[in-house]
Amino acid sequence: MEILQLTIAGVAIGCIYALIALGFVLIYKATEVVNFAQGDVMMLGAFVAFTFASLWKLPFFVAVLLAIVVLAIVGAIFDRFLLRPIIGQPTFAAVMITLALGMVIRGVATMIPGWGTDTYALKAPYSDGVLRAGGVSVSTDHIAIIVLTTLVCLLLWAFFKRTRVGIAMQAASQNQLAANYMGIPVRRINTLIWAISSGVAAFAAVLLAPITFVHSNMGFIGLKAFPAAVVGGFGSIPGAIVGGLIIGLVESYSGFYLPEGFKDVAAYIVVLLVLMIRPSGIFAEMRRKKV
Repeated sequence: MEILQLTIAGVAIGCIYALIALGFVLIYKATEVVNFAQGDVMMLGAFVAFTFASLWKLPFFVAVLLAIVVLAIVGAIFDRFLLRPIIGQPTFAAVMITLALGMVIRGVATMIPGWGTDTYALKAPYSDGVLRAGGVSVSTDHIAIIVLTTLVCLLLWAFFKRTRVGIAMQAASQNQLAANYMGIPVRRINTLIWAISSGVAAFAAVLLAPITFVHSNMGFIGLKAFPAAVVGGFGSIPGAIVGGLIIGLVESYSGFYLPEGFKDVAAYIVVLLVLMIRPSGIFAEMRRKKV
């Protein structure tokens, strides 16, 4: 039965990777910018949720919603004042801005009273429970992560496929110039995508915090989510989800069956293997460009 428990635990942590990887992919599809600050944005979301829930004593789910809204606003501000001014500049400039942004977020978080470098607990109403069935014991945290991630993915799918704004986002991600000629406000669409990506990162942080605690180094989990995006195919939304699940399962199995230390490098070994077989990723979208 241990294989089932490992699978559920791997899928749960894979869901976290998938949500963060989703942020990488959404921003890249829209702007062709790799946001290396995505992990630190997630960390910021965890601290904001902790502030609302633990310091201000708001109901947990109210704190979650407020944290998502606050981080969405923060993401929109990042795009408007940091990324938009460098449109048309070399990609290297955008990469350096996102790297610097991540460091600034981490540094500022350590200086805020009540946050700092300490580790904090953020307990959810479903935390600390265990479900037992047929000799299998499963944490309620893991079950909640899987269920809530599934719901968020379904909501995002419905948004992108069934709403005018979502369809406009798809059009802008495929060809910004053509979308602009068709009357789609591309710049506002890009800002909205940054807001959605940051909100999703905050949601991932709230799911992760009850099992790993809240601390200023939470953002380093983005180093595991990035391989998930690469494995799935950088630019593919389904690929981000599948890539996250693959990395989560590989980590879970390697941490149990392989010698100590393999778990920390398992994600990168998977990336190397996938890139050797399919350099563009599992779900890469092949496009032809006319020149």
